[in-house]
Amino acid sequence: MAHFVVIGAGQAGASLVAKLRSAGFAGDITLIGEESAPPYQRPPLSKAYLLGEMELERLYLRSPEFYAENHISLRLGQPVTAIDAQAKTVTVGGEVLSYDELALTTGSTPRRLPAAIGGDLAGVYTVRSLADVDAMRDEFAPGRSVVIIGGGYIGLEAAAVAAKLGLKATVVEMAPRILQRVAAPETSAYFRALHTSHGVEILEGVGLDRLLGEGRVTAARLTDGRELKADFVIAGVGILPVTALAEAAGCALDNGIRTDAQGRTSQPHIWAAGDCASFPWGEGRLRLESVGNAIDQAEVVAENMLGAGKAYVAQPWFWSDQYDCKLQIAGLNTGYDHIVTRQGSGAAVSFWYYQGPRLLAVDAMNDPRAYMVGKRLIEMGRSPDPVAIADPATELKALLKA
Repeated sequence: MAHFVVIGAGQAGASLVAKLRSAGFAGDITLIGEESAPPYQRPPLSKAYLLGEMELERLYLRSPEFYAENHISLRLGQPVTAIDAQAKTVTVGGEVLSYDELALTTGSTPRRLPAAIGGDLAGVYTVRSLADVDAMRDEFAPGRSVVIIGGGYIGLEAAAVAAKLGLKATVVEMAPRILQRVAAPETSAYFRALHTSHGVEILEGVGLDRLLGEGRVTAARLTDGRELKADFVIAGVGILPVTALAEAAGCALDNGIRTDAQGRTSQPHIWAAGDCASFPWGEGRLRLESVGNAIDQAEVVAENMLGAGKAYVAQPWFWSDQYDCKLQIAGLNTGYDHIVTRQGSGAAVSFWYYQGPRLLAVDAMNDPRAYMVGKRLIEMGRSPDPVAIADPATELKALLKA
């Protein structure tokens, strides 16, 4: 009987094994994860879970019984130490397992602050895993000070939690503005104002020189000489694809594990999906760090492991929750040259990214209708007149029929 092995028990890995079974695969399936917890959602970690509004069991993507009922062997807390692509084996927990097809869904890991600037001091955290968040939860006590290095979505979500729990939060962003890498100035300005209104201090255009403290962090010295009191520090400075196993197995890398349109790596019988994988996109390649991509790509790869021969066509979407604002993003804004602002009802607003006449992406704040219509328009390859988008009198749903 065929044996399919999946390394990486996150969103992509859990989606892949579930799809294998629902698509009719009757062979053996083994899902291997480094963490001791069964596959769980990561987005709520820096939001509802950190706030104490979500119990651990609600994080789980499937009930623990699902894997047993579907005859999926779940090996947790057991990192894979080797892959032999020629022998088609993986070594885990000192045991050598043979596979017929292998999928790598190893995800990503947070960038850490260098030890040379105090990144190894106690009280310095990243936000990626359940263990990360559990380790820092007791730090979030009213009146304490947290310095957050990095003004991306992870850093801003952590700042929102800190402010809601009564902490003094300061965000330090070395770029000229928060969210510079991922969003337009209009979106940056929206979230700068939102955080400032909740008491968060946003420092832009200044970097971290080093963290101070003997054994444990007590302050952050910035590149302009300022020193900020810090009871603890959160580093939100990006993530890196986890590729060491793939590289050791001889898989080609290219901003992650390089795959073809169907999810095959350069090694026969080895596939990849999720945060760790880069795939063909237009004239180049793309690696997406999102729940939507992890699910959709993993399901296509599962079908292709069974011979479907389907190309993966990404439909990017993302979201972020901060305070009472829900940001929903459709599309990719790379290459935009102008922004169209649409004011919705109440506090709703959306920013529409255009490259010439072509609609690329939409950032919608508390405006689910703008998000849904924008997402559908992008998927359909339609680009409405920017004048119509900017006009509050335009009925958005009518644009889908135009």
